Amino acid sequence: MLLRAEEPRDHGPVRELHLLAFGDEHGLVVADLVDDLRTSITPEIGGSWVAEADGAVVGHVMLTPALLDAPRRLVDIQVLSPLGVRPDHQRRGIGATLVDAGVRQAAGRGVPMVLLEGDPRYYSRLGFLPGADFGLRRPSLRVPEVAFQVLPLPAHEPWMTGTLVYPDVFWRHDAVGLRPDAA
Repeated sequence: MLLRAEEPRDHGPVRELHLLAFGDEHGLVVADLVDDLRTSITPEIGGSWVAEADGAVVGHVMLTPALLDAPRRLVDIQVLSPLGVRPDHQRRGIGATLVDAGVRQAAGRGVPMVLLEGDPRYYSRLGFLPGADFGLRRPSLRVPEVAFQVLPLPAHEPWMTGTLVYPDVFWRHDAVGLRPDAA
């Protein structure tokens, strides 16, 4: 497996990967979100990585800039979203390898924490902890408390508590928390 920064030639395969990994309706939201999140990534802020096997993109992760509304001041942090692996390549450590690459780069840039909303059974194995344990508040009540997680990095300081403020793109795509089924 080759792990590398996403390149423009990967945009189509990454989109297809998320459609497969997340299913029809949710996959379309995630794929569209990824397309728009790319504009927030610069060489200094955030990142997008792919895992390649046999010349095909089989995994993808993004870390994008967001803010923590802390009592002292706004704090620049990173949000891990999304992480996707092609269904035929899942359970091989690809997702964990991608997360590790993104987290190491964020730590090297002095980012104090990475936040996400995801399955705690998966992300706790990668070192993520409940956000509430660090005085962090979800950006929406639609985010299940157990899904709101943080990975404090070396630049984290105890005063960094408060509310995660997602960039507008997450709200435009309605990609925050869970919506009840409209059935």
